[in-house]
Amino acid sequence: MQMPVPDFHILNRKAEIVTRLQEVLPMDAVIHEPNETRVYECDALTAYKCPPLAAVLPRNTQEVSAVLKVCYEIGVPVVPRGSGTSLAGGALPTMDCVILGVARLNNVIETNYADRYIRVQSGRTNLSVTGAVEVEDFFYAPDPSSQLACAIAGNIAMNSGGAHCLKYGVTTNNLLGVTMVMMDGTVTEVGGPYLDAGGLDLLGLICGSEGQLGVVTEATLRILRKPEGARPALIGFASNEVAGACVSEIIKAGVLPVAIEFMDRRVLEVVEKHAKAGYPECEALLIIEVEGSEAEIDMQLGLIRQIAATHHPVDFRESKSEEESAAIWLGRKSAFGAMGQINDYMCLDGTIPVSELSYVLKRIGELSDQYGLGVGNVFHAGDGNMHPLILFDANKEGDLDLCEAMGAEILKLCVEVGGCLTGEHGVGVEKRDLMYAQFDPIDMEAQLRVKDVFDPSWLLNPSKVFPLNVTETRRSARD
Repeated sequence: MQMPVPDFHILNRKAEIVTRLQEVLPMDAVIHEPNETRVYECDALTAYKCPPLAAVLPRNTQEVSAVLKVCYEIGVPVVPRGSGTSLAGGALPTMDCVILGVARLNNVIETNYADRYIRVQSGRTNLSVTGAVEVEDFFYAPDPSSQLACAIAGNIAMNSGGAHCLKYGVTTNNLLGVTMVMMDGTVTEVGGPYLDAGGLDLLGLICGSEGQLGVVTEATLRILRKPEGARPALIGFASNEVAGACVSEIIKAGVLPVAIEFMDRRVLEVVEKHAKAGYPECEALLIIEVEGSEAEIDMQLGLIRQIAATHHPVDFRESKSEEESAAIWLGRKSAFGAMGQINDYMCLDGTIPVSELSYVLKRIGELSDQYGLGVGNVFHAGDGNMHPLILFDANKEGDLDLCEAMGAEILKLCVEVGGCLTGEHGVGVEKRDLMYAQFDPIDMEAQLRVKDVFDPSWLLNPSKVFPLNVTETRRSARD
């Protein structure tokens, strides 16, 4: 992967930049020694690393504004960072940038159960949002696999989803408002504690913008009442393709589970050793969870059992206790971490029409044979959000290049069947050179013009989302 040429004028002014930042932040909030900035040199896409010029850890919107004003005046690029769990290189630094971490912005500002919203600082972790309201039997719906660690800021940047997004939607469906700081330090409020704001849908523009438009410091989120009950079921199949066909039939029948998750044999074997979830022996497994009263749950699972029977499952098992349900979901949530213990891998994020699941899984298997790289499939099958894990050896010369080439073929396949490059991980650096596979030049120019309006100097989260030659040309034209 090509990295941008750093601005050596900025690099040579490091001492001055650090001093200016220390003037607007407490001393412990400015990190600039090389041995300390190393922790910020990559995110969860660890195949690529680059040390930043410095990193800052503000505690509130005013401090974020002060930092951005300093960087804007000097012309220093800024890379916003949540918890560093991005799988697309969304928080990868450049040598001449300042990392702006929001980890210390982690307070609950307001909770309103009557109107069903919570307002938090954007560095608060996803799971802790539910933790703040579950005492009143409420929850925050989006649940990425990294929810224990990932920050709301990153969820907003990438429009993250999770296992339960089939029923409850992704971040954009649960985001009501934000406080955002522009690159020049201007603080703006978009949306608020109500379902739909008047005027242009700027909130829809900001959610999923990958830190290209501003730095979100506070968020107003929709919270929901916990359902009366929930029950997952495990359905094992003799092949990936048959499991994919079953998912398509369930969705076509009009049944709406809260989640449909998929894992193939390669992932199942690793996860079972790691989490001991009690998964059945099979080539492909679906975890299907439904919600409601006991009567509603029985009715929905009965319909699902009828549909599954036409695809000849090797096992159909309903959870019989809360402990068993917890074990089932622990295994699924542990999948990425468990796979990382046995192999280097690149996790893709293409999204396809559910009706194409069977075909795409077959083609992924063929590409695996063609490139000679193993693949583990674990993903949100209900909405077609694919997460193939391409296994490679980071210490073997050429393996990463081979992995990237195979990944590009899979993502192009997703677009070809009517899907898109990303469902929740974002474009980051991983998919930036594939943007023209999905967007024609006119579509791309429209996106570039939006960036021009919000960040005319092109200083926010450089070298992400758009092909590098496009962003370098755009930035040079603004200098």
